[in-house]
Amino acid sequence: MSLPLLSYPLETQNSRVSNLAGDKSTVKGSLQGSAGAGSDGARGSIDALIETAYRQIFFHAMRSDREPFLESQLRAGNITTRDFIRGLLLSERFQQGYYQCNSNYRMVDQVVGRVLGRPVHGDGERRAWSIVIGTKGFAGFVDQLLNTEEYMQAFGYDLVPSQRSRVLPGQAQGEMPIYQAYPRYGSDWRDSLQRRAPSGQADAMAPMEASAAWVNGQPPAWALKAWLGIAVVGGLELTRVLLTIAISMVRN
Repeated sequence: MSLPLLSYPLETQNSRVSNLAGDKSTVKGSLQGSAGAGSDGARGSIDALIETAYRQIFFHAMRSDREPFLESQLRAGNITTRDFIRGLLLSERFQQGYYQCNSNYRMVDQVVGRVLGRPVHGDGERRAWSIVIGTKGFAGFVDQLLNTEEYMQAFGYDLVPSQRSRVLPGQAQGEMPIYQAYPRYGSDWRDSLQRRAPSGQADAMAPMEASAAWVNGQPPAWALKAWLGIAVVGGLELTRVLLTIAISMVRN
């Protein structure tokens, strides 16, 4: 028997606003038709929808990160936009680039921000969804999140999730973009990579100290003269080789 989602209080930065994501002005209109219908307008709309979905989930997707099978299914009308979003969240790219680099708490911030278009409602919602990840796995968490009433009312089957911002009096700009608020991985993952790095690699990356024979950061005069002499001899020898090659090419 699976545990139900824990209840959590809603939070907001402004006491006059009851819903943290109440403004739906950033939500685009629904898409009608599919690329399989043969209409150039429908094909263009599908292409734009796919690019928007990649930006929403990955922020930027390289060619190797794309999902051709999911794209073809969406273009043919065999899956909905919500199914396409689910496929991107469960893709190998998202698993390796996001899920494996974050804790369950941080993963909740990442996915809720990208799927519901808003920050989490504090530690209460963060704990509730983390329990879902621990009991049902990441796929179960994604499915339950996409089936929530909040997602269905805001985006339904045909809309790509987008950040829902509030327009408050006296606030010139909206909330921080989700990609800046929740980077792909945090400082804990970066520090763990540094700790797991080979000791030789860490020593090689350390800055080199100047020799004790140097004075004020400069090498001794004899060493500088020797280096200049070697550079002059090397330059002359390189010039001789180039001239020999050029003369041979002209003769032939």
